[in-house]
Amino acid sequence: MIKPELYRRYWLTELICYWEGRLTTNHLQQFFGLSRQQASKAINQYQQEYAGNLIYSSSRKGYLPSENFHPAHISADVTEYLNWMTGQSARAMPAEPGYRLEHAILALPARQVDPGVIQQLVRALRNNERLDVDYGAVSNTDRDGRIIVPVRFVNTGSRWHLRAWCEKAQDYRDFVLSRFHGTPVPEGKLLAPLPPDTRWNTHITLTIKPDPRLSPEQQQALIHDYAMENGQLKINVRAALAGYLLREMQINTKWLDGNPAAQQLILANYDVVKEWLF
Repeated sequence: MIKPELYRRYWLTELICYWEGRLTTNHLQQFFGLSRQQASKAINQYQQEYAGNLIYSSSRKGYLPSENFHPAHISADVTEYLNWMTGQSARAMPAEPGYRLEHAILALPARQVDPGVIQQLVRALRNNERLDVDYGAVSNTDRDGRIIVPVRFVNTGSRWHLRAWCEKAQDYRDFVLSRFHGTPVPEGKLLAPLPPDTRWNTHITLTIKPDPRLSPEQQQALIHDYAMENGQLKINVRAALAGYLLREMQINTKWLDGNPAAQQLILANYDVVKEWLF
């Protein structure tokens, strides 16, 4: 059985190499406090156990995933990488089988995300660069190319997307990671400083209440559920994320469900915040 510390090193080796496209000894040194010699030894151990997964590139001064890369310690779901990268997962070691409690986790279908896409997005985001991308939106099935500048990754609860400046729209847009096609092409540094992202920088307050058509007892159950004060829940959120939050809470602002038990919650201050919703 592999030792826990070695497992963590192998896991990080695969995670960074697969999703970022390049691994160096600096990664292991930084995250595990190793010396350069120890980090090099760990990578060599990985190569011995999983021959053919990594190749060394002298031009890029690092280890790259080979065409035949087969991960042994990570999944192919981009959520694993993004949760780790954004600090939402501490990647704690799993408990021993005899110590675990009975549980079940609902697993939503994974969206297909090409590691080559993530590698280019991460590189452009870190280097403040432009990318030529092929993106297929549901609202526009014509996959026309566009130049974007990645700004940040955002988890909306059920999926990850990229917030980026779109030169075609001359505005900030949200791009679902699974809808990129092919490999983004680097287009160099920014031509000019990006304008402020007003929707991201603006914070608004959503006032959530139980649907008034519910019985007093039903309303009280929801008030208890969400620890509401004076019968309402106030949520401060970035304007760019307000629509996603309402969607995750199943609060529809376009129409009212005929069944109040299905609607349950309403946005009480819709008229105040509607300009920020999609």
